[in-house]
Amino acid sequence: MLWGQLAIKALVSGALIAAASEIARRNPGWGGLIASLPLVSTLAIIWLWRDTGDAARVADFAVSTCLYVLASLPAFFLLAMLLRKGLAFPLAMAAFALCGWLGYRLLQLAGTRMGWPV
Repeated sequence: MLWGQLAIKALVSGALIAAASEIARRNPGWGGLIASLPLVSTLAIIWLWRDTGDAARVADFAVSTCLYVLASLPAFFLLAMLLRKGLAFPLAMAAFALCGWLGYRLLQLAGTRMGWPV
């Protein structure tokens, strides 16, 4: 892959993250909506298709993305609950990261046994 193409991918992806965080500063609901949209996944699917032309690889990517989103959902609920209960932000983020990692790890263990693309 050419460095220019990689730079464009990084800039577009970074711009989406920056836009979501800036919108969230003004309105958390709209920021959450922007962050939840599959914009990054859609871009990754398009770039994966453009780079490989492999439909099976794109399909596996789509399935694994869906599975990892499901695995990470409990971490987001935990973060919200801990912050609303007054836990310090760094501790809540540590619990969020640990819960997210645990969800991903459990998915990988189960997915490997079931033949899922994780």
